[in-house]
Amino acid sequence: MGMRERDGAEGGGGGGGVPLSGGLTTGEVARHLGVAPTTVRTWDRRYGLGPADHIGGRHRRWAAEDVARLERMCVLTATGLSPSEAARVALHDAPPEAAPVPQAGQVPRRPLPARGRAGSGLRLGDVRHECKGLSRAALRLDAAAVDELLDAAIAEHGLVTAWTEVMMPTLQAVGRKWQTSGERYVEVEHFLSWHVSGALRRSTPPAVADRPGAGTVLACLPGESHTLPLEALASALTERGMPVRMLGGALPVESLIAAVRRTGPAAVGLWAQSRTTASPPLARHVAAMERGVRGARRKPVVLTLGPGWAGQAMAGMPRPLGLAEAVAALESAVMK
Repeated sequence: MGMRERDGAEGGGGGGGVPLSGGLTTGEVARHLGVAPTTVRTWDRRYGLGPADHIGGRHRRWAAEDVARLERMCVLTATGLSPSEAARVALHDAPPEAAPVPQAGQVPRRPLPARGRAGSGLRLGDVRHECKGLSRAALRLDAAAVDELLDAAIAEHGLVTAWTEVMMPTLQAVGRKWQTSGERYVEVEHFLSWHVSGALRRSTPPAVADRPGAGTVLACLPGESHTLPLEALASALTERGMPVRMLGGALPVESLIAAVRRTGPAAVGLWAQSRTTASPPLARHVAAMERGVRGARRKPVVLTLGPGWAGQAMAGMPRPLGLAEAVAALESAVMK
């Protein structure tokens, strides 16, 4: 079941998932916290972090104080405390300042309580609210919640917007966190990257059949292992019905040339994360490769992708600055 859980299933009745008055449903609380609904129920059953009020004996209705306690639980587990220890602290902390009980269907927009350890959160800045839930789930290494949040973002916003406004800001915040924390949180970056990659694959329809001279080849340059942005581009192109061959990270020069020669693509995207992996001579060589019968030969359009190409003027080679721009450039190249 997706992120928008049918809360009416909790105990029957309840108007087919329409929240009753007097607090939030478990599904609404889970979406606010960035966890799976099963996590909220487990914390209730195992650690006694459930709401005080019930309706009809079974319906769970969460007041502002209940939600604040769960927020505290999320913060504590994100700092590295075990769930049992975090629950003990959350239950015995002084209750947070009371807030108005949210109306039915609303998610409370209270700031998080003070963190258990200085600097344990991610500095996200002005981002979509989904980034905050995703970052909390990533810090907890909560695989189920991360998958649910990523799938919901793609379903609600589309792949390009979900990548640009949800996945990338959260990934960048995690990267900043470990860079400034003495190599701590590296596991969070690896964890989140893996799950983003999985979400991109899950959201991508089956690959479309190639047409001569109409496909796209995507590859990281030799020595470059950052494949995630190319995975997002490959998924976005496939979503639009464009044939694409994703060749992945650190592709040797000979292999790249062989793939372009064998497939005769309309376009080639070359990703470089750093200036040390960007190779203008290789890009120019690929751009000069011809295919087709004499008198009607074609050369591929080469896109220089990634921050490694910054400041390197490559005549005739577009350098799109984001996913949407890259998709548009490749659509234009294939349609020529």
